[in-house]
Amino acid sequence: MEIKSILKELTKENGASGYEYKVSETLANHFKKYCDDVQIDKLGNVIGLKKGTGSGRKILVTAHYDEIGLLVKSIDKEGFIRFTRIGGIDPKILLAAEVIIHGKKSIPGVIGAKPPHLLSSEDGNKIMELQNLYIDTGMDYEEITQYVSIGDYITLKPVPLELKSNYFASKALDNRCSCASMLEALEELKSLKHECDIYFAATVQEEVHMTGGITVSYNIDPDMAIVVDVCHGEMPDVPKEASFACGKGPAIAVGPVLNKKFTNKLIDKAKYENIKYQIDVEPGGTGTEAWATQVSRSGIPTVLISIPLKYMHTAVETLNVSDLKETGKLIARFAASITNEDFEKKEGVPAWICRS
Repeated sequence: MEIKSILKELTKENGASGYEYKVSETLANHFKKYCDDVQIDKLGNVIGLKKGTGSGRKILVTAHYDEIGLLVKSIDKEGFIRFTRIGGIDPKILLAAEVIIHGKKSIPGVIGAKPPHLLSSEDGNKIMELQNLYIDTGMDYEEITQYVSIGDYITLKPVPLELKSNYFASKALDNRCSCASMLEALEELKSLKHECDIYFAATVQEEVHMTGGITVSYNIDPDMAIVVDVCHGEMPDVPKEASFACGKGPAIAVGPVLNKKFTNKLIDKAKYENIKYQIDVEPGGTGTEAWATQVSRSGIPTVLISIPLKYMHTAVETLNVSDLKETGKLIARFAASITNEDFEKKEGVPAWICRS
């Protein structure tokens, strides 16, 4: 599997939170190459089942595939479009961005604001705010309203870019890079035997409410879960303790909300398989679907694997492709190593460590 080609294909698709339907069929078609059964549920979660050899235990692997976006809020009489955000977009990264408005047809536009030459000294020192930005399509009011309505969604223009030293940049790598890693894991599983049934779920609406992660984990009710997402890659002026090196493998989260037994087994497996990894210390909530998954039903033992990503929530999110391959290998080897014995309660082990 050529993972860079997969990345280009997935990031060229446009699917903001709640509007993922254009991406779901692409992911489903990839899952069908490997899985025994593939479904797209009512919300748009794409779920592929890789059957095991028969213990009846279920492992869930999740990665969200929605992206940040914008929403048309108003159109003024000159045809300029005001907007609000879907997910956590910082307004300062939007100025001069190229976008696509998804109305009756796709309309390209650029985001503008009052030029600095025309700002007062007081306004020039202010932080850019969303209400000061607008989209210019080149159309007047009469023309633009034929194609665009209030409530239409907007995405950043996809321009996938291969950089030197195996780096890749694009919008929507948060979190379609993790979806690519799931496909890498499925490729790896072709040559591995696994006792448990493994469900791979590309989930929706994580950027706004983790809706997909909540419903998928409830529906499948797995015996344990592996959540795959991104973490901050090392960048200038970012503290080392808040970021992780790109090209040195995924970050395995440790902390009170991650299952101790399976996290230790995951780390041991990475060591045994000589897979590069880093440790992500998470003292509280992780800001990922790990929370949505672990509190489902009566509780699901959950581990978290994160891919280092620079410039998160921008049009130029950047990663090292080697980390995706390492992540896929780790997911597959770890999932294949889990047996029914891992879920059995042992004398002296608290009941919450294992789920019977």
